[in-house]
Amino acid sequence: MLLSERKNSTFAGAIKKKYIDPKQIQSFCVKLKKNGQSIATLNGSFDLLHPGHLEMIYQASLQAAVLFVLLNTDASIQAYKNSNRPINPLDVRLKLIAALEMVDYVSWFAETDPSAILEKVRPHVHVNGGDYGKDCIEAEVIKKHGGTLHIVELIDGYSSTNIIEKIRQTCD
Repeated sequence: MLLSERKNSTFAGAIKKKYIDPKQIQSFCVKLKKNGQSIATLNGSFDLLHPGHLEMIYQASLQAAVLFVLLNTDASIQAYKNSNRPINPLDVRLKLIAALEMVDYVSWFAETDPSAILEKVRPHVHVNGGDYGKDCIEAEVIKKHGGTLHIVELIDGYSSTNIIEKIRQTCD
């Protein structure tokens, strides 16, 4: 976006252009593919954004022309982590991820398993962290539609859980 365009916009308005409602994601992705765009996906909670997340998002952005980051809703995070998470609610996490230049679009899903939304996107490449590996729960739906998995090795020392624990220790 040019400076003159940014001056006539708000932060919220600028990033909302990157939001794709889950109900519209399938038709949106079909249009992208018809226009010759390759799609990479990355999913997760991305609570307490840290350098490990940024590296993974950057690596995902290199895999295709378009990067979709798919965020778990608050309820789905609570279902697979615990009732105290996420720290940042979905609207905040969407803003943080959408604000990143390397992210083209963001959407969200309510399930703990992202397979249903990935079935709609049918990405050319799905990116996942080394902690999940090639046998991740997404693998079947990705391969079923001819996509590939790209695994990014995690950066030691960075995790939202570790950040929360460090904050707890400093407050005690």
